[in-house]
Amino acid sequence: MSDNRTELSGFGFFRYLWRQLTSMRTALILLLLLGIGAIPGSIFPQRTQNPMKVREYFINNPGIAEWMDRFKLFDVYGSPWFSAIYLLLFISLIGCVLPRSWEHFKAIGAKPPLTPKNLDRLEFYRVTNADKAEALNNAELWLKKHHFRIRHNPNSISAEKGYARESGNLLFHLSLIVVLIGIGMSSVFGARGEAIVNVGERFINTPTSYDNLSAGRFFKLEDMHSFSITLKDFKAEYDLATNAPIDYTLTASVSEDVEGPSVTRVVKVNRPLTFGSTRVYLQANGYSPLVTVTDKSGAIIFRGAVPFLPQDANLTSIGAIKIPDMNPQIGFIGSFIPTADRSASRGAFSSFPEALDPHLLISVFQGDIGMDNGVPQSVYRLDTSNMERIGLKELVIGESYSFNEVGTITFDGFTPWVNLQIVRDPGKGYALVGSVLAILGLLISLFTRRRRIWIKVGDVVEIAGLSKNNIEGLEKEIADLTTWLEER
Repeated sequence: MSDNRTELSGFGFFRYLWRQLTSMRTALILLLLLGIGAIPGSIFPQRTQNPMKVREYFINNPGIAEWMDRFKLFDVYGSPWFSAIYLLLFISLIGCVLPRSWEHFKAIGAKPPLTPKNLDRLEFYRVTNADKAEALNNAELWLKKHHFRIRHNPNSISAEKGYARESGNLLFHLSLIVVLIGIGMSSVFGARGEAIVNVGERFINTPTSYDNLSAGRFFKLEDMHSFSITLKDFKAEYDLATNAPIDYTLTASVSEDVEGPSVTRVVKVNRPLTFGSTRVYLQANGYSPLVTVTDKSGAIIFRGAVPFLPQDANLTSIGAIKIPDMNPQIGFIGSFIPTADRSASRGAFSSFPEALDPHLLISVFQGDIGMDNGVPQSVYRLDTSNMERIGLKELVIGESYSFNEVGTITFDGFTPWVNLQIVRDPGKGYALVGSVLAILGLLISLFTRRRRIWIKVGDVVEIAGLSKNNIEGLEKEIADLTTWLEER
């Protein structure tokens, strides 16, 4: 028995794969997968947007978080699997839409199809007693008035309307390509970073000023806009019943040239600062305790504000204060309680996010901080593996604590800090234009009705039509045309 199956050659196999990839069905499946793949990015915290929440997730769920991190669920939009879906969708849309667009462009000026031989087989077939001599002329007047394209045939007229439906459909898909191009440009040429800045301090847009900076593959340092932001005041309003934030207002002195003149600007959550293609968003806030540390002789070793990271909605915050210049080295693990309260089950906690009754809880450690071994450390954590605790104290503003006859720490007060998210997004303009055009194309596609009407004069005057996808409205148009002809 012979085998009649045809084996695909190497070129034929790749051509088959290309046809499958560029089919509309595949594009829709990939678009669905892209939407499903983006769901984890909205459920789980992302490193590029909120690294503090990711850190908190690892602390609370270390086992699960490790496995989630292997699948890049904390960096969904930069993961290999999401990028693969994105690129395949991009290729599929181009391979699917561009050939269709070219064929549609060539067919835009084409005339409506010839009149079928048997009109009685079409939709809403009618025979009218209109004047046969003037039927075609009167029909042409009505069809032109209602924006039909007309083709004159022997003893008949072909008319077509709604060709813009396909134009809207193609505009929608072409716009999706523009959106993908914009997103891709932002990914490879853009950058995203964060910086915690205390009120009263100045942020200069240089790489060393960032707490974390994630840049695209083709991002260059010379692409960074030169600007500085000096934080003058920050106010947070909270609901007294629910403790939920109502409004954040940051007042800052802004200069687009580091050494140039500055202007005062107000920044809110949905009102960022804009510098060309770079935007500065107000993302989060917290508190930095002001402390002074002296040695046993009374000499000031450290004085300043130390940012603490919030751990809950009421801004109970933890942080570390490191004093490597003392001998022996001293470190503090602290908890800042904005509005102090206490219970038997929870211990000290904050009952309200605003600093109405601030307390500072500190644990004092003595030993080797580990800053001289070359291993990077978090400024918010203290490695106590080579240290011993020598003191524990809860302080209010203005109170001091002397520890083990080594030194003294004084809680001088606090200052708010804000987390600035700086985003360079060069493709946002393309994404915006693409989104607007996609909506326009979708509206055109949804609300344009494509239909054809034929009028044929023989022994009688015949009228029939054809609507694509059985869209309503054709029957009424044929009835109106029939009435028009019979009244002439």
